[in-house]
Amino acid sequence: MSVLDLARPDIRAITPYSSARMEAQGGTVLLNANESARSPNVPGGEGLNRYPDPQPRGLVETLADLYGSTSERLLVTRGSDEAIDLLVRAFCQAGQDSIAISPPTFGMYAVCARVQAAGVIESPLDASGKLDPDALLAAVTDTTKLVFVCSPNNPTGNLVELATIERLARELQGRTLLVVDEAYLEFSGTRSAASLIDDFDNIAVLRTLSKAWSLAGARVGTLIARAEVVALLRRIIPPYPLPSPCVDAALAALSYEGRRVQRHHVHELLNERARMARALATQPGVREVLPSHANFLAVRFDDAAGTYRRLLAAGVVVRDITRYPGLGDALRITIGTGNENDRVLAVLGAGA
Repeated sequence: MSVLDLARPDIRAITPYSSARMEAQGGTVLLNANESARSPNVPGGEGLNRYPDPQPRGLVETLADLYGSTSERLLVTRGSDEAIDLLVRAFCQAGQDSIAISPPTFGMYAVCARVQAAGVIESPLDASGKLDPDALLAAVTDTTKLVFVCSPNNPTGNLVELATIERLARELQGRTLLVVDEAYLEFSGTRSAASLIDDFDNIAVLRTLSKAWSLAGARVGTLIARAEVVALLRRIIPPYPLPSPCVDAALAALSYEGRRVQRHHVHELLNERARMARALATQPGVREVLPSHANFLAVRFDDAAGTYRRLLAAGVVVRDITRYPGLGDALRITIGTGNENDRVLAVLGAGA
């Protein structure tokens, strides 16, 4: 059985939109896309009168090298959000199919499913905050087309071991596509689930330049999967997903110098994460600092709502995650610069 047998038959049969850039390349007089003949008179506007490449070759090849994959297995998207939406639309028939998630986790999985009128099956993390593979597998039904696993998980920061992901892929083979969201993987020091794609055609991996590569504003995400899955999603992705300035920013960040700076930033963040985990645990009103493999810490408080208001009054914005199941007393604190982190500790200490 091919993994494409899990996809919607109408998507497999659809005739994709063929953009002007896709149909003809290599010319010097470009009169096929109804673009302006002149660049705009704005800073950095040279060339912005032209549509960008649908899948910029240089960026795709650079990302393939970065993630240890190949160009035909990569789809570049507007952040991971677009990849999630494409997967749900391609695999879930409205009113019939479902996805499975393990809350508390990233909210866009469920949002994209509900927009598509697909069901959402929940298999919560266990009492220790870890994914329970037995419970997740038991929750999957005949209509479940996608299983989302976030590792490291947002908003808890816990890691799902690669052996667990391999087990899920094996037991779901022929039944469901396993989507592993690795937005925070660079902060964990662990191997990517993309290493399993040779063995399992039912794995798709999400990566992003938003976190460890400091490009949240550029919105550059990557989906890594078997070539046939990438080809299917290319049928329904909008024709020009990445603006040219975003592509240029990504290539600069992924240059030799950019990679040197990125390694320094990640090293600095890991040191600050360890320092903050130790310091937060000693602050008044803190119940627990959850272990984290990401660039944030989920922290339980005696009075999460009051702590949130106190931080906000001091100009410090953290994430209120009390609405998530099992996190009714928690706030998520992103690791900032040393000075920003000191500000958090000062506010919390002043509330004693």
